[in-house]
Amino acid sequence: QAQLMGSGGGSVQAGGSLRLSCAVSGLPYSGACMAWFRQAQGKEREGVAVIDSGDGTTRYGDSVKGRFTISLDKATNTLYLQMEAMKPEDTGMYYCAAEGPFCTVDGDAVYNFWGQGTQVTVSS
Repeated sequence: QAQLMGSGGGSVQAGGSLRLSCAVSGLPYSGACMAWFRQAQGKEREGVAVIDSGDGTTRYGDSVKGRFTISLDKATNTLYLQMEAMKPEDTGMYYCAAEGPFCTVDGDAVYNFWGQGTQVTVSS
């Protein structure tokens, strides 16, 4: 019933910007935790950013602090990830996730619903 669809990925040069979107349907926000995770080839999936849909509190992974911004537009049921000053190490498949009981960026097991992912490639 719940569906998340990520989009906005693509190729960008180092130092450039991208904005990812995640359209959410069939799922009320109502204080749920919404998050972005990413996975590079050969590496574990890591938390990028999380937002509490109730109070707007955010957390970020150490590698993206100061460069990425997560936001939620409740009017359109869309989660965003604004990525600035991108680096080659930001390359990976990005997934949006929702309905975590805890707003953690340190693990993905708590999130109940996932998008299929959108590829981001940053060239040097």
